[in-house]
Amino acid sequence: VNPSSLMFSGCMMFDYIGWREVPALINAAFGKTVKDGIVTYDFARQMEGATKVPTSGFADALIERL
Repeated sequence: VNPSSLMFSGCMMFDYIGWREVPALINAAFGKTVKDGIVTYDFARQMEGATKVPTSGFADALIERL
């Protein structure tokens, strides 16, 4: 389903070790992906006009926006 918690845990790790650019890029890509309406099932059912994708599809969309 939604990979956000794992992804943001990784962001926290990068932030902890001082790699602040990495979480900033990931957070920006996440925001763009959601703003574009490309989300997993749990978000799609709460957003009008969203495109529901599987976890792998969300990851692909996020990577395209990095």
